[in-house]
Amino acid sequence: MGISIKSAEFLLASRMAEAAGGCADACYDLGMAYSCGNGVDIDLIEAHKWFNLAAVRGMEEAQYCRSDVAEEMSGREIAEAQRLARAFLAETGRRAA
Repeated sequence: MGISIKSAEFLLASRMAEAAGGCADACYDLGMAYSCGNGVDIDLIEAHKWFNLAAVRGMEEAQYCRSDVAEEMSGREIAEAQRLARAFLAETGRRAA
């Protein structure tokens, strides 16, 4: 049995809070959600952003996922995803490696 919309929203909100705190696993989980449409609409820009943030935080698997997603994106979309990742880092006070 699938999870309800409210449960999906709660899980995503909690993972976002953990990501803001620097959790690489939370960033990776968000990347997976946006790349596969788990609880959200598929959004490759958001997926790339979250995989990028997980990769910056040392998660090797996220590097591969980011690369896979990028193959389906335009240069402009990748640039937007990178801009969003930098903005998230600036907003949460985290620095890129």
